[in-house]
Amino acid sequence: MRLNWICKPFDKLTPFELYDMLRLRSEVFVVEQNWVFLDMDNKDQIAHHLLGYNGDDLVASTRLLDKNTAYELMSIGRVVTSPKYRGTGAGKALMEESIKLCYQLFGEGDIKIGAQLYLKKFYESFGFKQSSDIYLEDDIEHIEMIKSV
Repeated sequence: MRLNWICKPFDKLTPFELYDMLRLRSEVFVVEQNWVFLDMDNKDQIAHHLLGYNGDDLVASTRLLDKNTAYELMSIGRVVTSPKYRGTGAGKALMEESIKLCYQLFGEGDIKIGAQLYLKKFYESFGFKQSSDIYLEDDIEHIEMIKSV
């Protein structure tokens, strides 16, 4: 499956793209993972959003943040893949595209993420290394990870 990638700053997203993104994040983070949290944290407005479509279906999405926004380093967050597309390589393609776009948008440098602990090996496959102890965020174990250049 080849995804159609769209990367835009928040104010360039169409209402349909914005709805697709927020719906997918809600479907996975709130409903599937039972993670009751305020997804809208006022960082979306200053982020670039990467959306991967298969036809009209939003398959996967991330938000890309410049340095000194979420962390002192540029970062990739709100990493999400549609449950119906898991096992297709969409998550791997999403992270490869996200890393590439971080460098294009923000320049070469280290990238930091806050990762759910169970995805540690997945992120390590892209060169991220654990950089913090395990911490709880809304009762889900997380770690910070950094990909160094």
